[in-house]
Amino acid sequence: MDAHALTQHALTAVPLHGLATGRGLPNEHYIDNGLFAEERHGLFFAQWAGLAFGKDVPQPGDARPVDFLGVPLLLLRDRDGEIRVFQNTCRHRGMLLVTEPTRIRGAIRCPYHSWCYGMDGSLRSTPNVGGPGQNGHPALNPSDLGLIPIRSHVWRDIVFVNLNGTAPAFEEAHAPLLQRWQEFEQPLHFGGPGSSFELEVQCNWKLAVENYCESYHLPWVHPELNSYSRLEDHYNIEGEGGFAGQGSLVYRQLQDEDGAVLPDFAELGERWNEAAEYIALYPNVLLGVQRDHAFAVLLEPRSCERTSEQIVLYYAQDPATTPELDALRAENARRWRRVFEEDIFVVEGMQKGRHGPHFDGGRFSPVMDGPTQHFHQWVARQFAAPPGALRAAT
Repeated sequence: MDAHALTQHALTAVPLHGLATGRGLPNEHYIDNGLFAEERHGLFFAQWAGLAFGKDVPQPGDARPVDFLGVPLLLLRDRDGEIRVFQNTCRHRGMLLVTEPTRIRGAIRCPYHSWCYGMDGSLRSTPNVGGPGQNGHPALNPSDLGLIPIRSHVWRDIVFVNLNGTAPAFEEAHAPLLQRWQEFEQPLHFGGPGSSFELEVQCNWKLAVENYCESYHLPWVHPELNSYSRLEDHYNIEGEGGFAGQGSLVYRQLQDEDGAVLPDFAELGERWNEAAEYIALYPNVLLGVQRDHAFAVLLEPRSCERTSEQIVLYYAQDPATTPELDALRAENARRWRRVFEEDIFVVEGMQKGRHGPHFDGGRFSPVMDGPTQHFHQWVARQFAAPPGALRAAT
């Protein structure tokens, strides 16, 4: 079955209305390299996908190369402190410009023939391009040969990109979630080196999204968490458009032995005294908000059956101003890392299970699996275009 036929199969397997008879996506959506290639264009390049974190380039001049599903990109913070994303390719011969994290002092210089670019992407110099000692030529217009900018948007310190440039403006595309979490539109402070870690999981990226969306597995996979934030204390979130997840009604602030807690975000409504929400923003960003901290997870598909999870924790106040709370932040990071590590055997087990040829996508619980089916429906809708349309748009 070719990739387009499989996607049409997905549309019939995942009904767009109603849960009672819902089935999940067919196995091929997790193990077929052809479909993985289609997802690259339709689910990642045509949407607002998470690329990196602003904390990765903290100072003006900081630059970091990022491989985005095989596309070489350059993340940098310019002299005005703004984050920009360019294709990491010299306009002369296609050489990679930056190969490791660095701080740019002057210009971005190609290591091949020394063409140089400003941090705004403009072409600044072309040594010997017209012959020895001739740094210009009438046939070459520098204004036409700047670095190729990639459409980007920063929200909650996450750098989103829309590679093919066709998605609605970020604020329009994700207006429902921005409205839902408008109280959290305030500064975030990275918790420091101990508040960032990476996990490698042997599974298709979608399984990580699906597992994060639902609370159904808590009693068996997260018994410690479930002891104080029980399954019955959670609710499903199925947002309009591209997000779904779960919420808890019994969030408990972490305290040290003296009863100290982490500072709250300012002027939150009373519902957030004990509430917390955990949302997957499609395609590849997982988000969590609590009264005193937040986190984000970027899912980076390394292959059809391998995914990197980059987890970063943020706080309401700059950790440098409250060093007495460093131990509390370290304990918070340790607990979250344990929760995410507890999920590894689940997503890797489901990945192996998808190689069972008679598995038909399973059956959704009409009560517990709403967020997962919401995600499957979103995936299926992206594949509703005619064959090749997703690739041609990129």
